Amino acid sequence: MPYTGPMQLYDYLPSGNGYKVRWVCAQLGLDHARCEVDIHAGETHTEEFLAMNPAGQIPLLVLDDGRTLSESNAIIRYLADGSDLVPRDPYDHAKMLQWQFWEQYRHEPAIAVARFIVNYEAKGRANELAALMPKGEAALSVMETHLSGRDWFVGRDCSLADVSLYAYTHVAEEGGFDLGDYPAVRAWLDRFARRPGHIAITDTPNT
Repeated sequence: MPYTGPMQLYDYLPSGNGYKVRWVCAQLGLDHARCEVDIHAGETHTEEFLAMNPAGQIPLLVLDDGRTLSESNAIIRYLADGSDLVPRDPYDHAKMLQWQFWEQYRHEPAIAVARFIVNYEAKGRANELAALMPKGEAALSVMETHLSGRDWFVGRDCSLADVSLYAYTHVAEEGGFDLGDYPAVRAWLDRFARRPGHIAITDTPNT
């Protein structure tokens, strides 16, 4: 069953990775206390935070017994255990993981990083965008091909694969990507946003 006990989520509101966790908590009705962390002020690199997550990253989930979980896709897999967001068929489950691994290896490093640079480091790192844009467009093309003729990434319903990929895709235009060339992706984004209980990236449920 999904975890339902008291927990703390260390988070940064604009973060797509943090949004994944917030979205799953809202979708499954999981109570939590949200702790905003200013990543630009170095709050993920304080002695106190590094004691909880030596990687110095958000999101970070602290359970009621003090155990911690980092890495967004690991956190949502834990929280959604036993829910309809996790396919029960072993093959579909593996395909869900496949897309989540791909999101962190091919998708997020281009699309999320471009968004971060455009919004926060346009002066210092703008020269990186020339290399990031084709990588992000290649990732969007993979998604477009896969979604042509299907509603969701795995099986017949929304899974954590969709959650992981929605997080940064739906704000890709903030990084300079034009989603107008990807009609299947745009239709999927609209479909995802129409799910009951959907929250926006700027929403802070259960705080």
